Amino acid sequence: LMKDPEFRKVAKELEPEYQLARSLIGARIKRNLTQAQLAKKAKTNQASISRLEWASSKPSLSLLRKIASALEVNLITRFEF
Repeated sequence: LMKDPEFRKVAKELEPEYQLARSLIGARIKRNLTQAQLAKKAKTNQASISRLEWASSKPSLSLLRKIASALEVNLITRFEF
């Protein structure tokens, strides 16, 4: 698949969402929380957590801050060049 230029292009575009989903799932599992438990702590709903973990949404910084606080982790955002 990675030989296909169109596939590589799409994969590169989705990389930030994938990395966010991966780190969210890892942090949630490390703290032994279900999506519903995390959602309650972050004052959001389970569907929002699910969409983030499926990399199917573009979350606001406000939501990411709430989730980071609920997970007791640092939220790090940056531009790489």
